[in-house]
Amino acid sequence: MKPSVYLFILLFSSSQISAQERPNILWLSCEDISPHIGCFDDVQAITPNIDQLATEGVRYTNTFTTAGVCAPCRSGIITGVYQSSLGTHHMRCKAKLPTEIKPFPRYLRQAGYYCSNNSKEDYQFKTPKESWDQSDGKAHWRNNREPNRPFFSVFNFGGCHESGIASTDKYRKVTQDLPEAQKQDPTKLTLPPYYPDTTTVREDWKRNYELITAMDAWAGDLIQQLKDDGLYEKTIIFFWSDHGVGLPRAKRWLYDSGTRIPLVVRIPEAYRVAGQGIPGDTDDQLVSSLDFAPTMLLLAGQSIPKHMQGRAFLGKNLTQPHDYVYGARDRMDERYDIIRSVRDKRYRYIRNYEPFKPYYQYMNTPEKGATMKELRRVHAEGKLSKPSALFMASSKPKEELYDLYVDPHEVNNLATIPAMASILTRMRKIHLQWVEDTRDLGLLPESEIIQREASLGNRYTILRQEGGLELMRRVRDVANAASSGPEGLPILIKALSAGDPAVRYWAAIGLGNLPEAAQNQIKELH
Repeated sequence: MKPSVYLFILLFSSSQISAQERPNILWLSCEDISPHIGCFDDVQAITPNIDQLATEGVRYTNTFTTAGVCAPCRSGIITGVYQSSLGTHHMRCKAKLPTEIKPFPRYLRQAGYYCSNNSKEDYQFKTPKESWDQSDGKAHWRNNREPNRPFFSVFNFGGCHESGIASTDKYRKVTQDLPEAQKQDPTKLTLPPYYPDTTTVREDWKRNYELITAMDAWAGDLIQQLKDDGLYEKTIIFFWSDHGVGLPRAKRWLYDSGTRIPLVVRIPEAYRVAGQGIPGDTDDQLVSSLDFAPTMLLLAGQSIPKHMQGRAFLGKNLTQPHDYVYGARDRMDERYDIIRSVRDKRYRYIRNYEPFKPYYQYMNTPEKGATMKELRRVHAEGKLSKPSALFMASSKPKEELYDLYVDPHEVNNLATIPAMASILTRMRKIHLQWVEDTRDLGLLPESEIIQREASLGNRYTILRQEGGLELMRRVRDVANAASSGPEGLPILIKALSAGDPAVRYWAAIGLGNLPEAAQNQIKELH
């Protein structure tokens, strides 16, 4: 045997052995649910399988997504890069990935993993062919996988999507196998204070819980398949949702109702790092959905690419936990509304970049839902409670600040309270730094993004080329001045003559919303 051939066989055998020692990873992902799960202290929930998984694993009680809607969030999950950095932030859009950024399963496949996805992608970019071994409605760890080859398998449950609440036919189909004991009495459920307490709203809330119970049965079936295959003690299981419940003021929003999600992770004893994966444990560290990608790579024994903006929260040699997690909302279907958020363990800061727009802009999809119709109806009758009426306002405050310890539903805005000034200043500063650090493309007009992508080949590069950082700072500062009232006038007037149209855009927006104070300056726009 030639030495080169012998060396190849030796290296191949070594890699096969190391691959076999790596854990399998199973993702049980679902759509549009908040932590309405029994093990997350929701006494109304009926979720025996996820509850059992939590007794054998760890509950992460401070887990948040980077967006309150699926596709922008999922682009961040699959790449480890904020949607507002990639240019996948608008719901919906189609961006191009830069060559240096790949969906993380590509790295797992290069490391010897079999990667299957059943079946949702929805990343807002064309999925590179090398991302998955199989990605369709039949994908499974059982399909075409060599014996003992480690796998990363994703299964997604779409039954609890907002359409399952809105559509009676879908709701009945998804929940048709629930026994009577797992049905909910809508009169006994506790509604959030920002919904009107009507029979119609209670029906939607009931459907949400029953769809989650149907999801729980689906999860239990997949867990049983692992056991049947003798893989349960060889597989790390992640259970999570892409964002909060598919109802108004939750889905599409950056409050906890829209971005706080359940996360349960079960790690078999053979793969636990000291202090991690202890059965029945609870972990309150801040986790972002952006952290999922680097965590998968570290658990698989791989290095984390420098472009990833999250951090691994499981595995060896971890960095320090987050002090803050971040969220972004941009165009939702046919409506623009630029909103950003910063969350620590206690406070949430929200920056409304277009405060002159109402909370509930008309959007075709949510307006079809029964709860949104009830909000409109009861508001028209003048019968909404104060928390409900807050979100029917014709405009928004520039800043919002909430103390989640005492106000978990985020209905008491503390941003104008003098005693909260230091916290507001801190959170504002953190937000502004994040905008700069992540090169937040959401502050650029979409038309400008599309034009610049055409010449550069992708959106990620727009604010990372020469002069990009300076442009980001300029746009950020003028965008903030645009909703600062008369005090922002000097900045806005100067920005009218800026060389970059993205800067001039915010100057025009700001002056256009101060018609009396800036009457003379507006003439310069013509």
